[in-house]
Amino acid sequence: MNPNPHIDAATFATITVTFNPDIDALAAQMGGLPQDCVKVVIDNASEATVYERVQLLVARFQNVVFLHNEENIGLAAAINHGARVVSEQDSVPRFVLLLDQDSEPQPGSIGALITAFRTLEAEGNQVGCVGPLLRDPATGLTHGFHGCTRWRWKRIYPPAGSVAPIPCANLNGSGTLVPLDLFLRLGGLDESFFIDHVDTEWAFRVSHSGYSLWGIPTAEFVHRMGQTSVRFWWFGWRVWPSRSPERHFYLFRNAVTLLHRDYVPRVWKVWSVVKLLVTAIVNGLHDRDRRAQLSHMWRGVCAALTRSK
Repeated sequence: MNPNPHIDAATFATITVTFNPDIDALAAQMGGLPQDCVKVVIDNASEATVYERVQLLVARFQNVVFLHNEENIGLAAAINHGARVVSEQDSVPRFVLLLDQDSEPQPGSIGALITAFRTLEAEGNQVGCVGPLLRDPATGLTHGFHGCTRWRWKRIYPPAGSVAPIPCANLNGSGTLVPLDLFLRLGGLDESFFIDHVDTEWAFRVSHSGYSLWGIPTAEFVHRMGQTSVRFWWFGWRVWPSRSPERHFYLFRNAVTLLHRDYVPRVWKVWSVVKLLVTAIVNGLHDRDRRAQLSHMWRGVCAALTRSK
């Protein structure tokens, strides 16, 4: 049985970007999406054999618009393309749900996001985006929500059974529910970021434009933050994503780029510098490919400094 049978095409559409995805994870995602809504799937130049499997998979589902890029144009550009495709449908939905290829909405979670958005809006909030609680499949731990005070950037871990929406300073891109007209009006995602911190930049731009972001604990998605994840103890169990050297290039380049943007909160900038240092230290000490990791991180920093001049 489809877990979201009453969400129709006039309400909602989804955008999923794939790049050499885990087919089982993608199948679980597609099976958890409402049957009647438009589902845009954009393959970003996966290997030929993987692309064929993605094509066969999405053909099993209703109302799928499947697109294929001959080269990897990046996550941000692909999502922007998907949003334009959604806006050209005969019945243009109010909301779009942005999805990574390895995110799986749990039963009832999409409905919970839409209901929460409408409730917050009815209470007088100028809502920009809402997002789910993400749970890492490798460790079983949640990633929490991003919040901040004047002096501190922090993770908020709602207790089990929490139902109240949580005001956030940032939302993870996968699982973000946003009105399509707002997404297009603010110019979509920053395509120069390619991947990593695409969602961070977007969230800060939404907030700077006067809209609020909310985490919805009653909506849960299974989601992988990196290629793999490990558990570690730091005043409670935490999840540490493991990334390739190439991904660390983009992570460092884009984080340093954000340090130069006026609309990014100062508290995040301080926190980001600390996190980048910790990331370099952890990978330098424990990663088997430490030389490549540190080299790509440094290249990312240099690339950001070059383009900010």
